[in-house]
Amino acid sequence: MPVVTVCGEQREYPKETLFLDIASDYQEKFEDDILLVRANGKLRELHKTLHGDAEISFLTARDPAGQKTYERSAVFLMLKAFYDVLPNEKIRKIQMDFALGNGIYGEFFGEVPLDEDLLQQVKQQMQVLCGKKIPLKKRSVNTDEAVELFGKYGMHDKEQLFRYRRASRVNIYSIETFEDYFYGYMVPDTGYIRYFDLVRCGEGFLLLLPALRSPKTVERPPVSKKLFTVLQDSYRWSDSIEIPNVAALNKAICDGKCLELILMQEALQEKTIGEIAEKAAMDPKKRIVMIAGPSSSGKTTFSHRLSVQFRALGLTPHPVAVDNYFKNRSDYPKDENGQPDMEALECVDMETLNRDLNALLAGETIELPRFNFAAGKREYHGDRLTLGKNDILVLEGIHCLNDRLTDSIPKESKFKIYISALTQLNVDEHNRIPTTDGRLLRRMVRDARTRGTSALETMERWPSVRRGEDRNIFPYQESADVMFNSALLYELAVLKIYAEPLLFGIPRDSEQYDEAKRILKFLDYFLPIDGEMVPKNSILREFIGGSCLKV
Repeated sequence: MPVVTVCGEQREYPKETLFLDIASDYQEKFEDDILLVRANGKLRELHKTLHGDAEISFLTARDPAGQKTYERSAVFLMLKAFYDVLPNEKIRKIQMDFALGNGIYGEFFGEVPLDEDLLQQVKQQMQVLCGKKIPLKKRSVNTDEAVELFGKYGMHDKEQLFRYRRASRVNIYSIETFEDYFYGYMVPDTGYIRYFDLVRCGEGFLLLLPALRSPKTVERPPVSKKLFTVLQDSYRWSDSIEIPNVAALNKAICDGKCLELILMQEALQEKTIGEIAEKAAMDPKKRIVMIAGPSSSGKTTFSHRLSVQFRALGLTPHPVAVDNYFKNRSDYPKDENGQPDMEALECVDMETLNRDLNALLAGETIELPRFNFAAGKREYHGDRLTLGKNDILVLEGIHCLNDRLTDSIPKESKFKIYISALTQLNVDEHNRIPTTDGRLLRRMVRDARTRGTSALETMERWPSVRRGEDRNIFPYQESADVMFNSALLYELAVLKIYAEPLLFGIPRDSEQYDEAKRILKFLDYFLPIDGEMVPKNSILREFIGGSCLKV
């Protein structure tokens, strides 16, 4: 019989034993439900079976892959409940739009109003289905059959999506007779989906789920009104031009409307940047513009394009990177692993920064530092700066929204901008594209081009980057005067060309292989767009290269 090794312990199990049965033998050792298994380095759903000797580890909702599995399964359960509560003819579509804290914002379109009563009925039905422990079954059909099937169900977004898919087979999940398509793993049955809530939010609803580190706790987060507005506006715009999902984007590419779409998207961003510049310039007291955002949001290109808009308004911008005010590397604080925490606020020489900013506001001349990243120390090369009457300082750095960074600068002198790449495109109505996937692809492509960093190295560092963002950026985003979405509707079709070879280079025995495989599968939905079509001043050029700006 095959030998299974779990946490150094070896047991024999008959061939074709369900991983679910193996997991049940170890469940008591885990505080949370086991949702997935990693067998010989590969992720497997629990309904899969043992074929031979295997080294096994288990994943719960405390693991990113487990959390995504729980989220995906909860969405499926909610959709099933909606269709149980209402007749099919009363539902036109249910669309899952974007993440908002630990919730997913969705919209309901149908013949009945979306109100608290309806949501309560759906929530109760979800609880009923959970109690029944109904299996989430999976079957494989050929792509042509999938196209026909989803056309019959009225899920035309999926019908169109699979028309552009090269793979010959499609996995379809079912709860009883309700069928849908999801890309990614599912839990074995509805009994696993015990922690959720369904509440009204704006014109739609929030499906609330546990956070990564507390899988049994569901809390309603404070809704960031500014972030919600930016996200909603982005989705409204993509709907208005009839590109709400990947299938619609692919159709536009096939119809020869690619360049038109690119120019339209870039024009919208330029218009928005111009409006931000005008808003900042309206108040003469705002002498320092502060730009912050997470990794790969396009801060550098944005600051340059904003500076161009300031010049058009008769102002003279002076870009200053907070990174140049880093302390010497030997003085960095240490993280929980004893390594230099390069994203901590304390890495910045805040005393010198505040002294220089106050001097500039007072009309004095300062010498700007430059940080030598190779040597790990701050240097001075005679770069002097004085702010004139029509001059404005453009300060860029991850901590710029944190008032501790510039605590001696009067608030009335600062204009704060939060920038992020908030993906407004979904795979289909029920499969959203996480914002982090878009940013990771941006960073992967840029790091490979500018630093010679492999996709594996970028993916290994990504969790640390995300932790830094959670601590240093996201808590302060609501304090921004304006928010800017740097995501481009067409960018994933461009990044696909650059990212796929990098992802294929990740070894099969790597811990990152399953995640790379997931992203490759996701990129397979997109038809490619030639990077040469991207304008030279586009934010996307910061990542693929060829920018006319100094980025």
